[in-house]
Amino acid sequence: MPATYDSASAIVAEAATGHYLFHIKRYSQMKEMPPTRCFLSHIFVVGDCSWRMWFCPNGAHADCAGYTSVFVALDESITGSVKARAVFSLLDQAGKPVPNYHSRSTPLEEYSAAGIGHGFDHFIEREGFEKSNPHLVDDRFTIRCDVTLFRRIRTEDRSVTPLPQVVVPPPHLHQHLGDLLESRVGADVTFQVAGETFAAHKCILAARSPVFKAELVRTTGTGVCVRVDDMEAHVFKALLHFVYTDSLPEITEQEEGAMAEHMLVAADRYGMHRLKLICAEKLAEHVGLGTVATILVLAENYRCHRLKKACIDFLKCPPALDVVMALGDGFDHVIENCPALLRELWDIWFEDDPIQDDLALSL
Repeated sequence: MPATYDSASAIVAEAATGHYLFHIKRYSQMKEMPPTRCFLSHIFVVGDCSWRMWFCPNGAHADCAGYTSVFVALDESITGSVKARAVFSLLDQAGKPVPNYHSRSTPLEEYSAAGIGHGFDHFIEREGFEKSNPHLVDDRFTIRCDVTLFRRIRTEDRSVTPLPQVVVPPPHLHQHLGDLLESRVGADVTFQVAGETFAAHKCILAARSPVFKAELVRTTGTGVCVRVDDMEAHVFKALLHFVYTDSLPEITEQEEGAMAEHMLVAADRYGMHRLKLICAEKLAEHVGLGTVATILVLAENYRCHRLKKACIDFLKCPPALDVVMALGDGFDHVIENCPALLRELWDIWFEDDPIQDDLALSL
């Protein structure tokens, strides 16, 4: 009798999964934005691709009146394309999907170009959501997006029992470096900032900042002391925290706007581009009638083009006179610190008024 052999194979789709929590803050202000205005999440990574969520409080287009829209899209264009499925869920205060708002899943869609997203035009019906929803607390709520990305299809031999998979723990480098900063072990440079002393490591500072590198490369020994002027101690402490951990320290929401302003200036001073972008994104979330003037001047002075655009877009929304009256002293702040912005703002407010255009020529 001839010998028999058992063999099998399977068609396997290689997949990567990940999720992102989009915390929608100050919803009452967001919904005052014009239709089609969308807010972007921070970047998150799934399957070596960078993604962003898009949230449109008044819908993505005119047909979405009365609804919010939500999408996910690549942040950067890629060579070729990938296929992915996205699931969007409204979360309750415990971080669980809300039963009355069923999670919604997109079909398997193709992604290749940045900003071309897939999702739902009619995600949440606004009237019912705003009237009696315990999940809209303190003017905020959270949407979760789960992304499953399929890279390629392959055939897998199942005739041999596969080896057990080794579970590799996530990296803890940021935690270890943060502990090193706190312990001061091996520190070879100190900084005097507004009466406080901070110890650090020259090699880490030089690796993270070209300005620190230029300042410290000529120093030798372990007794180096550097004086830092024109900066508050708590801001420099937060800067060191980011240098070592690549994250900002936890602060209250009330402190977030002011800290982001100080950190953006510090990031520009020390040539830390990523930190500068993070601070600019946080400031964009704090643009309002009481802050837009200060943030606009900051964006102009430190060449934050996207932050400046967020301020300009905000100023386009209400009637021109109402905006000027609401700004009050803040408008004077723009004139005093960035007079070149005055003509640009004038063009925005009175773009359809030829009489005001004639007046603006004298500015």
